Amino acid sequence: MSLRRAALAPILSALLLACPALAQEAGETGASGAGGGEERWSLHFQSTVATQAHPAFSAAYTGRNSLRPEAESATSIVTDLFAGARLWRGAELQFQPELAGGRGLSSTLGVAAFPSGEVYRVGDPQPTIVMGKLFLRQTFGLGGGRVRVESGPGELGGERDRDAFTLTAGKFSTTDFVDSVPLAKDPHTGFMSWGLWASGAYDYPADTRGYTWGAVADLSVDWWSVRAGAFLEPKTANGMDMEWDVSKARGLVTEVEARYAIGGRPGGARLLGFLNTAHMGSYELALAQSPTSPDVTRTRANGRTKGGVAASANQDLGAGLGAFARVSWSDGQNETWAFTEIDRSAAAGLVQSGARWGRPDDEAGLGMVVSGLSGPHRRYLAAGGYGFIIGDGALRYRPEVLGEAYYRLALTREVSLGVNYQPIFDPAYNADRGPVQVFTGRVHVAF
Repeated sequence: MSLRRAALAPILSALLLACPALAQEAGETGASGAGGGEERWSLHFQSTVATQAHPAFSAAYTGRNSLRPEAESATSIVTDLFAGARLWRGAELQFQPELAGGRGLSSTLGVAAFPSGEVYRVGDPQPTIVMGKLFLRQTFGLGGGRVRVESGPGELGGERDRDAFTLTAGKFSTTDFVDSVPLAKDPHTGFMSWGLWASGAYDYPADTRGYTWGAVADLSVDWWSVRAGAFLEPKTANGMDMEWDVSKARGLVTEVEARYAIGGRPGGARLLGFLNTAHMGSYELALAQSPTSPDVTRTRANGRTKGGVAASANQDLGAGLGAFARVSWSDGQNETWAFTEIDRSAAAGLVQSGARWGRPDDEAGLGMVVSGLSGPHRRYLAAGGYGFIIGDGALRYRPEVLGEAYYRLALTREVSLGVNYQPIFDPAYNADRGPVQVFTGRVHVAF
Protein backbone atom coordinates (compact mmCIF):
# COMPACT_ATOMS: atom_id res chain seq x y z
CA MET A 1 0.00 0.00 0.00
CA SER A 2 2.85 2.40 0.81
CA LEU A 3 4.36 2.06 -2.67
CA ARG A 4 1.09 2.86 -4.39
CA ARG A 5 0.45 5.83 -2.10
CA ALA A 6 3.94 7.08 -2.80
CA ALA A 7 3.25 6.88 -6.51
CA LEU A 8 -0.01 8.80 -6.07
CA ALA A 9 1.56 11.56 -3.99
CA PRO A 10 2.85 13.59 -7.00
CA ILE A 11 -0.59 13.38 -8.62
CA LEU A 12 -2.32 14.65 -5.51
CA SER A 13 0.23 17.42 -5.11
CA ALA A 14 -0.28 18.51 -8.69
CA LEU A 15 -4.05 18.60 -8.19
CA LEU A 16 -3.69 20.67 -5.04
CA LEU A 17 -1.52 23.16 -6.89
CA ALA A 18 -3.55 23.25 -10.10
CA CYS A 19 -7.12 23.35 -8.83
CA PRO A 20 -7.06 26.84 -7.26
CA ALA A 21 -5.90 28.34 -10.56
CA LEU A 22 -8.42 26.34 -12.56
CA ALA A 23 -11.24 27.27 -10.20
CA GLN A 24 -10.28 30.93 -10.41
CA GLU A 25 -10.22 30.71 -14.21
CA ALA A 26 -13.66 29.09 -14.16
CA GLY A 27 -14.96 31.96 -12.07
CA GLU A 28 -13.47 34.52 -14.45
CA THR A 29 -14.36 32.93 -17.80
CA GLY A 30 -17.09 30.41 -17.05
CA ALA A 31 -19.99 32.87 -16.81
CA SER A 32 -22.01 34.29 -19.66
CA GLY A 33 -22.19 38.03 -19.80
CA ALA A 34 -25.73 37.97 -21.18
CA GLY A 35 -28.86 38.28 -19.09
CA GLY A 36 -28.63 36.51 -15.73
CA GLY A 37 -24.91 35.75 -15.96
CA GLU A 38 -25.27 31.98 -16.04
CA GLU A 39 -22.13 29.99 -15.35
CA ARG A 40 -21.24 27.96 -18.45
CA TRP A 41 -18.89 25.59 -16.67
CA SER A 42 -17.25 25.16 -13.29
CA LEU A 43 -14.50 23.22 -11.60
CA HIS A 44 -14.31 22.53 -7.86
CA PHE A 45 -12.08 20.37 -5.71
CA GLN A 46 -12.08 18.90 -2.21
CA SER A 47 -9.74 16.62 -0.31
CA THR A 48 -10.21 15.34 3.24
CA VAL A 49 -7.73 13.35 5.30
CA ALA A 50 -9.09 11.95 8.57
CA THR A 51 -7.37 9.90 11.26
CA GLN A 52 -9.49 8.18 13.90
CA ALA A 53 -8.38 6.33 17.02
CA HIS A 54 -9.88 4.72 20.08
CA PRO A 55 -8.18 3.47 23.25
CA ALA A 56 -8.71 -0.05 24.53
CA PHE A 57 -12.15 -0.77 25.96
CA SER A 58 -13.87 -3.55 27.86
CA ALA A 59 -15.45 -6.42 25.89
CA ALA A 60 -16.76 -9.69 27.34
CA TYR A 61 -16.35 -11.32 23.93
CA THR A 62 -15.48 -10.36 20.35
CA GLY A 63 -16.93 -11.71 17.12
CA ARG A 64 -16.13 -11.62 13.43
CA ASN A 65 -17.72 -8.19 12.87
CA SER A 66 -16.88 -6.57 16.20
CA LEU A 67 -15.09 -3.32 16.82
CA ARG A 68 -11.69 -4.50 18.06
CA PRO A 69 -11.31 -3.94 21.84
CA GLU A 70 -7.58 -3.19 21.70
CA ALA A 71 -6.40 0.36 20.97
CA GLU A 72 -6.27 1.09 17.25
CA SER A 73 -6.18 3.90 14.71
CA ALA A 74 -7.07 4.26 11.03
CA THR A 75 -6.53 6.93 8.36
CA SER A 76 -8.57 7.66 5.25
CA ILE A 77 -8.30 10.08 2.33
CA VAL A 78 -11.11 11.14 0.00
CA THR A 79 -10.39 13.47 -2.93
CA ASP A 80 -13.03 14.68 -5.37
CA LEU A 81 -12.96 16.76 -8.53
CA PHE A 82 -16.31 18.33 -9.48
CA ALA A 83 -16.74 19.38 -13.11
CA GLY A 84 -19.94 20.90 -14.46
CA ALA A 85 -20.96 22.14 -17.91
CA ARG A 86 -24.12 23.85 -19.17
CA LEU A 87 -25.30 22.07 -22.31
CA TRP A 88 -28.40 24.04 -23.30
CA ARG A 89 -31.05 26.11 -21.58
CA GLY A 90 -31.80 24.55 -18.19
CA ALA A 91 -29.51 21.57 -18.74
CA GLU A 92 -26.22 20.77 -17.06
CA LEU A 93 -23.89 17.80 -16.98
CA GLN A 94 -22.04 17.02 -13.75
CA PHE A 95 -19.03 14.71 -13.45
CA GLN A 96 -17.22 13.76 -10.24
CA PRO A 97 -14.21 11.44 -10.28
CA GLU A 98 -13.10 10.35 -6.81
CA LEU A 99 -9.90 9.02 -5.30
CA ALA A 100 -10.41 7.25 -1.99
CA GLY A 101 -8.10 5.16 0.16
CA GLY A 102 -7.60 3.86 3.67
CA ARG A 103 -10.10 2.12 5.88
CA GLY A 104 -12.19 2.73 8.95
CA LEU A 105 -11.58 1.49 12.47
CA SER A 106 -11.72 -2.33 12.54
CA SER A 107 -12.23 -2.27 8.75
CA THR A 108 -15.47 -0.28 9.16
CA LEU A 109 -17.13 -2.90 11.37
CA GLY A 110 -18.65 -3.06 14.82
CA VAL A 111 -20.72 0.15 15.12
CA ALA A 112 -24.13 0.59 13.51
CA ALA A 113 -24.00 4.41 13.38
CA PHE A 114 -20.36 4.16 12.31
CA PRO A 115 -18.21 7.11 13.48
CA SER A 116 -16.73 8.08 10.09
CA GLY A 117 -18.61 9.06 6.95
CA GLU A 118 -15.23 9.38 5.25
CA VAL A 119 -14.80 5.62 4.90
CA TYR A 120 -16.65 3.01 2.89
CA ARG A 121 -17.50 -0.62 3.53
CA VAL A 122 -14.54 -1.61 1.34
CA GLY A 123 -12.09 -4.29 2.42
CA ASP A 124 -9.23 -3.10 0.17
CA PRO A 125 -7.57 0.04 1.61
CA GLN A 126 -5.55 0.76 -1.55
CA PRO A 127 -6.24 4.24 -2.97
CA THR A 128 -8.56 3.78 -5.93
CA ILE A 129 -9.88 6.20 -8.55
CA VAL A 130 -13.56 5.67 -9.37
CA MET A 131 -16.28 7.53 -11.24
CA GLY A 132 -18.29 8.77 -8.29
CA LYS A 133 -20.98 10.72 -10.13
CA LEU A 134 -22.05 11.35 -13.70
CA PHE A 135 -25.50 12.80 -14.20
CA LEU A 136 -27.60 15.07 -16.39
CA ARG A 137 -29.94 17.62 -14.81
CA GLN A 138 -32.72 19.39 -16.74
CA THR A 139 -34.64 22.22 -15.06
CA PHE A 140 -37.89 23.65 -16.40
CA GLY A 141 -38.79 27.09 -15.04
CA LEU A 142 -42.37 27.61 -13.81
CA GLY A 143 -42.27 31.26 -12.80
CA GLY A 144 -42.64 32.66 -9.30
CA GLY A 145 -39.84 35.22 -9.74
CA ARG A 146 -36.12 34.77 -10.13
CA VAL A 147 -33.74 33.32 -7.52
CA ARG A 148 -29.97 33.12 -7.42
CA VAL A 149 -28.25 29.72 -7.54
CA GLU A 150 -24.76 29.83 -6.05
CA SER A 151 -21.93 28.03 -7.78
CA GLY A 152 -20.62 25.01 -5.91
CA PRO A 153 -19.73 21.33 -6.22
CA GLY A 154 -22.39 19.74 -8.41
CA GLU A 155 -24.13 23.07 -9.07
CA LEU A 156 -23.64 25.71 -11.74
CA GLY A 157 -24.19 29.30 -10.64
CA GLY A 158 -26.75 31.61 -12.20
CA GLU A 159 -30.40 32.56 -11.95
CA ARG A 160 -33.56 30.49 -12.44
CA ASP A 161 -37.26 30.63 -11.75
CA ARG A 162 -38.12 30.12 -8.09
CA ASP A 163 -40.72 27.53 -9.07
CA ALA A 164 -39.24 24.70 -11.12
CA PHE A 165 -39.59 21.10 -12.23
CA THR A 166 -36.25 19.28 -12.34
CA LEU A 167 -35.33 15.88 -13.79
CA THR A 168 -32.01 14.24 -12.95
CA ALA A 169 -30.68 10.94 -14.31
CA GLY A 170 -27.34 9.17 -14.05
CA LYS A 171 -24.96 8.05 -11.32
CA PHE A 172 -25.01 9.82 -7.95
CA SER A 173 -25.71 9.33 -4.26
CA THR A 174 -29.35 8.90 -3.26
CA THR A 175 -28.86 11.37 -0.40
CA ASP A 176 -27.92 14.10 -2.89
CA PHE A 177 -31.66 14.43 -3.50
CA VAL A 178 -33.60 13.12 -0.51
CA ASP A 179 -33.03 13.02 3.27
CA SER A 180 -30.83 16.11 2.99
CA VAL A 181 -30.63 18.20 6.18
CA PRO A 182 -28.57 21.38 5.61
CA LEU A 183 -26.93 21.26 9.05
CA ALA A 184 -25.94 17.59 8.91
CA LYS A 185 -25.12 16.20 5.49
CA ASP A 186 -21.37 16.58 4.85
CA PRO A 187 -18.96 14.34 6.81
CA HIS A 188 -16.02 16.12 5.17
CA THR A 189 -16.55 19.14 7.42
CA GLY A 190 -19.40 18.45 9.88
CA PHE A 191 -20.85 15.50 11.77
CA MET A 192 -19.15 12.24 10.83
CA SER A 193 -21.43 9.57 12.31
CA TRP A 194 -23.56 7.72 9.78
CA GLY A 195 -26.56 8.24 12.04
CA LEU A 196 -26.18 12.04 12.07
CA TRP A 197 -25.52 12.93 8.42
CA ALA A 198 -28.17 10.45 7.22
CA SER A 199 -31.32 8.83 8.60
CA GLY A 200 -29.97 5.55 9.92
CA ALA A 201 -33.02 3.37 9.22
CA TYR A 202 -33.25 4.47 5.57
CA ASP A 203 -31.37 1.63 3.86
CA TYR A 204 -30.84 3.84 0.85
CA PRO A 205 -29.80 2.21 -2.47
CA ALA A 206 -26.03 2.35 -3.00
CA ASP A 207 -23.03 0.30 -3.98
CA THR A 208 -20.19 -0.35 -1.55
CA ARG A 209 -18.85 3.18 -2.11
CA GLY A 210 -22.17 4.91 -1.61
CA TYR A 211 -23.27 5.53 -5.25
CA THR A 212 -26.05 4.21 -7.46
CA TRP A 213 -27.69 4.78 -10.85
CA GLY A 214 -31.18 6.18 -11.07
CA ALA A 215 -33.56 9.01 -11.87
CA VAL A 216 -35.18 11.70 -9.68
CA ALA A 217 -38.00 14.16 -10.36
CA ASP A 218 -38.39 17.28 -8.21
CA LEU A 219 -41.25 19.80 -8.25
CA SER A 220 -40.60 22.93 -6.15
CA VAL A 221 -43.23 25.67 -5.88
CA ASP A 222 -42.98 28.56 -3.42
CA TRP A 223 -42.66 27.05 0.06
CA TRP A 224 -43.05 23.35 -0.76
CA SER A 225 -41.40 20.57 -2.78
CA VAL A 226 -42.26 17.02 -3.70
CA ARG A 227 -39.75 14.62 -5.19
CA ALA A 228 -39.63 10.97 -6.20
CA GLY A 229 -36.82 8.69 -7.30
CA ALA A 230 -36.08 5.19 -8.58
CA PHE A 231 -32.62 3.68 -8.09
CA LEU A 232 -30.65 0.51 -8.73
CA GLU A 233 -29.88 -1.85 -5.86
CA PRO A 234 -26.72 -3.96 -5.56
CA LYS A 235 -26.92 -7.61 -6.58
CA THR A 236 -25.66 -8.69 -3.16
CA ALA A 237 -25.67 -6.99 0.24
CA ASN A 238 -22.90 -4.38 0.40
CA GLY A 239 -21.95 -5.22 -3.20
CA MET A 240 -20.36 -3.16 -5.94
CA ASP A 241 -22.21 -4.82 -8.86
CA MET A 242 -25.63 -3.31 -9.43
CA GLU A 243 -28.73 -5.20 -10.54
CA TRP A 244 -29.84 -3.59 -13.81
CA ASP A 245 -32.98 -5.72 -14.10
CA VAL A 246 -35.41 -3.47 -12.22
CA SER A 247 -38.04 -6.21 -12.23
CA LYS A 248 -35.77 -8.04 -9.73
CA ALA A 249 -34.42 -5.17 -7.63
CA ARG A 250 -35.05 -1.46 -7.20
CA GLY A 251 -35.25 1.27 -4.60
CA LEU A 252 -38.21 3.66 -4.66
CA VAL A 253 -38.59 6.81 -2.56
CA THR A 254 -40.97 9.76 -2.30
CA GLU A 255 -40.34 12.84 -0.19
CA VAL A 256 -42.28 16.00 0.61
CA GLU A 257 -40.62 19.11 2.02
CA ALA A 258 -41.99 22.32 3.54
CA ARG A 259 -39.97 25.53 3.99
CA TYR A 260 -41.15 28.10 6.52
CA ALA A 261 -40.03 30.86 8.89
CA ILE A 262 -40.60 31.20 12.63
CA GLY A 263 -40.07 34.71 13.90
CA GLY A 264 -38.43 35.56 10.60
CA ARG A 265 -35.92 32.70 10.97
CA PRO A 266 -35.96 30.04 8.25
CA GLY A 267 -36.57 26.35 8.79
CA GLY A 268 -37.56 23.25 6.88
CA ALA A 269 -39.18 19.86 7.42
CA ARG A 270 -39.18 16.70 5.32
CA LEU A 271 -41.03 13.38 5.31
CA LEU A 272 -40.05 10.47 3.07
CA GLY A 273 -41.28 6.94 2.48
CA PHE A 274 -39.24 4.21 0.83
CA LEU A 275 -39.69 0.70 -0.50
CA ASN A 276 -36.67 -1.38 -1.50
CA THR A 277 -36.87 -4.68 -3.38
CA ALA A 278 -33.84 -6.96 -3.71
CA HIS A 279 -32.51 -10.53 -3.39
CA MET A 280 -32.59 -10.25 0.41
CA GLY A 281 -32.48 -12.86 3.12
CA SER A 282 -35.07 -13.21 5.91
CA TYR A 283 -34.04 -13.03 9.59
CA GLU A 284 -37.01 -15.16 10.72
CA LEU A 285 -36.35 -17.84 8.09
CA ALA A 286 -32.65 -17.93 9.00
CA LEU A 287 -33.59 -18.52 12.66
CA ALA A 288 -36.07 -21.23 11.68
CA GLN A 289 -33.41 -23.03 9.63
CA SER A 290 -30.72 -22.78 12.33
CA PRO A 291 -31.73 -21.46 15.76
CA THR A 292 -28.18 -21.59 17.13
CA SER A 293 -26.09 -20.56 14.11
CA PRO A 294 -28.30 -18.65 11.66
CA ASP A 295 -26.99 -17.36 8.33
CA VAL A 296 -29.27 -14.86 6.62
CA THR A 297 -27.35 -15.13 3.33
CA ARG A 298 -28.62 -18.72 2.90
CA THR A 299 -32.23 -17.55 2.83
CA ARG A 300 -31.97 -14.98 0.04
CA ALA A 301 -34.75 -14.88 -2.53
CA ASN A 302 -36.01 -12.51 -5.21
CA GLY A 303 -38.90 -10.22 -4.36
CA ARG A 304 -38.01 -9.56 -0.73
CA THR A 305 -38.76 -6.01 0.38
CA LYS A 306 -37.88 -3.45 3.03
CA GLY A 307 -40.08 -0.43 3.64
CA GLY A 308 -39.98 2.48 6.01
CA VAL A 309 -40.20 6.20 6.69
CA ALA A 310 -37.85 9.01 7.68
CA ALA A 311 -38.61 12.53 8.90
CA SER A 312 -36.26 15.45 9.51
CA ALA A 313 -36.36 19.13 10.39
CA ASN A 314 -33.97 22.03 10.79
CA GLN A 315 -34.43 25.48 12.30
CA ASP A 316 -32.36 28.66 12.44
CA LEU A 317 -32.29 29.85 16.06
CA GLY A 318 -30.44 33.13 15.40
CA ALA A 319 -26.91 34.37 16.09
CA GLY A 320 -25.45 31.64 13.87
CA LEU A 321 -27.05 28.79 15.83
CA GLY A 322 -29.10 26.09 14.12
CA ALA A 323 -30.86 22.93 15.33
CA PHE A 324 -31.88 19.75 13.53
CA ALA A 325 -33.58 16.42 14.24
CA ARG A 326 -34.02 13.13 12.38
CA VAL A 327 -36.22 10.09 13.08
CA SER A 328 -36.46 6.97 10.91
CA TRP A 329 -38.00 3.50 10.96
CA SER A 330 -37.90 0.40 8.76
CA ASP A 331 -39.81 -2.87 9.07
CA GLY A 332 -36.54 -4.74 9.70
CA GLN A 333 -37.86 -8.13 8.55
CA ASN A 334 -35.24 -8.73 5.86
CA GLU A 335 -31.51 -8.21 5.86
CA THR A 336 -29.79 -4.86 5.64
CA TRP A 337 -28.79 -4.44 2.02
CA ALA A 338 -26.89 -1.23 1.27
CA PHE A 339 -26.40 1.28 4.12
CA THR A 340 -26.14 0.12 7.74
CA GLU A 341 -27.80 -2.15 10.29
CA ILE A 342 -30.26 0.26 11.90
CA ASP A 343 -34.02 -0.32 11.97
CA ARG A 344 -35.03 2.55 14.26
CA SER A 345 -33.15 5.81 14.72
CA ALA A 346 -33.55 9.17 16.46
CA ALA A 347 -30.94 11.91 16.14
CA ALA A 348 -30.67 15.59 17.08
CA GLY A 349 -27.99 18.24 17.13
CA LEU A 350 -26.91 21.87 17.23
CA VAL A 351 -24.49 23.68 14.91
CA GLN A 352 -22.99 27.03 15.85
CA SER A 353 -21.16 29.41 13.52
CA GLY A 354 -17.92 30.86 14.85
CA ALA A 355 -19.22 34.34 14.01
CA ARG A 356 -20.40 34.51 17.63
CA TRP A 357 -16.74 34.70 18.75
CA GLY A 358 -15.36 36.60 15.78
CA ARG A 359 -14.40 33.65 13.53
CA PRO A 360 -17.22 33.43 10.95
CA ASP A 361 -15.63 30.58 8.97
CA ASP A 362 -15.26 28.33 12.04
CA GLU A 363 -17.99 25.93 13.11
CA ALA A 364 -18.86 23.84 16.16
CA GLY A 365 -21.39 21.02 16.43
CA LEU A 366 -22.93 18.84 19.12
CA GLY A 367 -25.19 15.88 18.35
CA MET A 368 -26.47 12.49 19.48
CA VAL A 369 -28.03 9.49 17.74
CA VAL A 370 -29.87 6.57 19.35
CA SER A 371 -30.20 3.47 17.14
CA GLY A 372 -32.25 0.31 17.54
CA LEU A 373 -33.17 -2.99 15.88
CA SER A 374 -36.38 -4.77 14.93
CA GLY A 375 -37.31 -7.89 16.88
CA PRO A 376 -36.26 -10.39 14.17
CA HIS A 377 -32.96 -8.59 13.56
CA ARG A 378 -32.23 -8.51 17.30
CA ARG A 379 -32.98 -12.24 17.76
CA TYR A 380 -30.85 -13.11 14.72
CA LEU A 381 -27.76 -11.36 16.14
CA ALA A 382 -28.37 -12.77 19.63
CA ALA A 383 -28.34 -16.29 18.15
CA GLY A 384 -24.88 -15.68 16.69
CA GLY A 385 -25.83 -14.36 13.25
CA TYR A 386 -23.78 -11.85 11.29
CA GLY A 387 -24.65 -8.96 9.02
CA PHE A 388 -22.15 -7.06 6.88
CA ILE A 389 -21.54 -4.29 9.45
CA ILE A 390 -22.12 -5.80 12.89
CA GLY A 391 -22.14 -9.16 14.66
CA ASP A 392 -20.38 -10.00 17.93
CA GLY A 393 -21.30 -13.71 17.91
CA ALA A 394 -23.78 -13.06 20.74
CA LEU A 395 -25.86 -10.14 21.97
CA ARG A 396 -27.16 -8.68 25.23
CA TYR A 397 -29.34 -6.12 23.52
CA ARG A 398 -29.41 -2.45 24.36
CA PRO A 399 -29.94 0.53 22.01
CA GLU A 400 -26.69 1.93 20.60
CA VAL A 401 -26.06 5.53 21.68
CA LEU A 402 -23.44 7.71 19.99
CA GLY A 403 -22.62 11.32 20.85
CA GLU A 404 -20.52 13.63 18.71
CA ALA A 405 -18.88 16.99 19.28
CA TYR A 406 -16.69 18.71 16.69
CA TYR A 407 -14.89 21.95 16.01
CA ARG A 408 -13.72 23.07 12.58
CA LEU A 409 -10.99 25.73 12.58
CA ALA A 410 -10.67 27.67 9.31
CA LEU A 411 -7.02 28.45 8.59
CA THR A 412 -7.99 30.08 5.31
CA ARG A 413 -11.18 30.00 3.22
CA GLU A 414 -9.75 26.93 1.48
CA VAL A 415 -8.12 24.99 4.34
CA SER A 416 -9.55 23.91 7.68
CA LEU A 417 -8.56 21.65 10.56
CA GLY A 418 -11.13 19.69 12.52
CA VAL A 419 -11.31 17.67 15.73
CA ASN A 420 -14.14 15.30 16.68
CA TYR A 421 -14.95 13.41 19.85
CA GLN A 422 -17.47 10.54 19.84
CA PRO A 423 -18.40 8.49 22.92
CA ILE A 424 -20.20 5.28 21.90
CA PHE A 425 -22.30 3.33 24.40
CA ASP A 426 -23.27 -0.29 23.70
CA PRO A 427 -21.63 -0.45 20.24
CA ALA A 428 -23.54 -2.72 17.86
CA TYR A 429 -26.39 -2.81 20.46
CA ASN A 430 -24.32 -4.92 22.84
CA ALA A 431 -24.35 -4.15 26.57
CA ASP A 432 -21.44 -6.60 27.00
CA ARG A 433 -19.06 -4.30 25.10
CA GLY A 434 -17.86 -0.73 25.55
CA PRO A 435 -18.22 2.12 26.09
CA VAL A 436 -15.80 3.31 23.40
CA GLN A 437 -14.27 6.74 22.93
CA VAL A 438 -13.34 7.72 19.36
CA PHE A 439 -11.10 10.70 18.61
CA THR A 440 -10.68 12.19 15.13
CA GLY A 441 -8.40 14.72 13.47
CA ARG A 442 -9.33 16.07 10.02
CA VAL A 443 -7.67 18.21 7.37
CA HIS A 444 -10.01 19.57 4.70
CA VAL A 445 -9.02 21.44 1.53
CA ALA A 446 -11.64 22.83 -0.86
CA PHE A 447 -11.55 25.23 -3.81
